[in-house]
Amino acid sequence: MKLLVAASLAILVLAPTAFADERGIEEFPEGKGREETANMCAACHSGRIVSQQGMSRAQWDETLDVMTERHKMPKLEGEERALILDYLAAAFPPKARRGAPNPFLK
Repeated sequence: MKLLVAASLAILVLAPTAFADERGIEEFPEGKGREETANMCAACHSGRIVSQQGMSRAQWDETLDVMTERHKMPKLEGEERALILDYLAAAFPPKARRGAPNPFLK
């Protein structure tokens, strides 16, 4: 009985943390454009997918085009697109390569 009570309490205590944002928005660092970017990306998939990427502003720009053309994301234009691109480029820039460079790519 004590074990059941303890397990129930653990679930109640840990549930808000575990399920606080199953979309992965907590992965988005603070910054101008965070909310707009998180809302746009998490409308279709986990924010964790975005946070695991590392791309240049140009690559993010191309990615937004792909999301619009292939996956029916609403088209972003003007200041809204610039805000989201600025955020993505600053928050998720290209990642540094680990280890020695690939000799086959030279």
